[in-house]
Amino acid sequence: MIKSYLKEKALLIDQNLDKITNEFQNVPATLLESMRYSLLAGGKRLRPILVLATIESLGKDDEIGLPFACAVEMIHTYSLIHDDLPAMDDDDFRRGRLTNHKVYGDAMAILAGDALLTEAFGLIVRGAKAANISQDCLIRILEDAVRSAGARGMVGGQVRDILSDGAKLNAEELEEIHRHKTGDLIAFSIRLGAHLGDASAPTLEALTQFAYYLGLAFQIQDDILDVVGDQEVIGKPVGSDAEKQKATYPAMIGLDQSRAKLQQLTQEAKAVISDLPDLNPQRLLQIADFLLTRDR
Repeated sequence: MIKSYLKEKALLIDQNLDKITNEFQNVPATLLESMRYSLLAGGKRLRPILVLATIESLGKDDEIGLPFACAVEMIHTYSLIHDDLPAMDDDDFRRGRLTNHKVYGDAMAILAGDALLTEAFGLIVRGAKAANISQDCLIRILEDAVRSAGARGMVGGQVRDILSDGAKLNAEELEEIHRHKTGDLIAFSIRLGAHLGDASAPTLEALTQFAYYLGLAFQIQDDILDVVGDQEVIGKPVGSDAEKQKATYPAMIGLDQSRAKLQQLTQEAKAVISDLPDLNPQRLLQIADFLLTRDR
């Protein structure tokens, strides 16, 4: 059931991303082609799906969240394009195809990422206008977006990750990297859905805690798959973390303890949102369980 839900929502998001970018005007053709190459390359679409699932869990129609969900995916895709660059992770494949810079060159890949990030904020504003979202709600969403995606959030986490290459980290330092590099954008996705769903302050706080547990669990499973995953399924080579001396949970505590940590975090995430009076958590709980055993 959850697999069909995820497939349905991913298809809906893909269709909207295609439509939105097809309507971009006065964009140089090669730039738009580069943007769409990475944006429409498929993938799990986890972050935008979490936007929609959170709105649904609060009893609202998730259709209101589609432009916002697409904006989140644009931010995520920009980060992947830049993360794959030679100056960063220097990856050749992403989602089963050549990375953006391998097709369009470093300069165009950088500019495509820049464009996706900038257009995401425009899409958030247009979505708010179309849905008649209050100014206060829009401001909260934009504040969250800036903090989560910027120097205090995802970008700061990427910096910590780069500076940690080859270093001996303790568990707290590793968790801090993952909290920002991966967790902040997942938290933004869920908080965005909570804002659009008119969540109460206590429910927003609980959903935020849920998001950070989920984000750390997601990253640990990514690290595990880099060791034992199927390259054909994942869409990129396995073993790259060890080759680049990346700080990961399997490298620090081993596969067995990493799997145990993954189980623990998933259970903690589910417990946080299981008994909230204004939330039907079923869909979010299903997603948490699905991520526990995902193979890509």
